[in-house]
Amino acid sequence: MKWVWLACAAGLVVSCGTIGPPIPPEDVGVGPIIERQKAQEARDAKQREAVDSQAVVEPLGQDVNLPPLRPVGTR
Repeated sequence: MKWVWLACAAGLVVSCGTIGPPIPPEDVGVGPIIERQKAQEARDAKQREAVDSQAVVEPLGQDVNLPPLRPVGTR
């Protein structure tokens, strides 16, 4: 049992210092985030222009006169 705990402790000590894969500098910092946001805003603006340029279709049956509202269930 003592050897199991010793093996677990040794594994933790070895794994704590493990370094992961390097992060490319192009993906780190504020600059890339700002560039991605500007690109997203440009795409959104193009989509808004496309939607605005489409013809507006009026829904049918919206100009029907409705009866006046009356309270229901009162005396």
